[in-house]
Amino acid sequence: MSNNRFAQKKRISLSFLRIPHLLFPAILIVFLLALSSIQDSALQKQQESLETALERDITHCYAVEGYYPPSLSYIEEHYGLTYDKDLFFVDYQPVGSNIRPNVTIIARKDNS
Repeated sequence: MSNNRFAQKKRISLSFLRIPHLLFPAILIVFLLALSSIQDSALQKQQESLETALERDITHCYAVEGYYPPSLSYIEEHYGLTYDKDLFFVDYQPVGSNIRPNVTIIARKDNS
């Protein structure tokens, strides 16, 4: 028995303690990528909603008043269109009172 007392004990490897240090950054990266994807999806949905609202208001104006809206501000004032101007740029180009206007919606890049 006395020989066992001086025998060197087996050391437990502490490499398993490094796993959380490696796992946490990986989980953080996956989380940030998922968050970015969700934000992009939400922005896309907002843009689609704005496109739908604009098309509806333009058509409604023509049906009720007999001419297309002369400007974007006209739609905002008379048909209640609201949108986040910090997120989207709307280019509204009227062609004529009886020709559907050209509308382009662009998501601003600096909206992070």
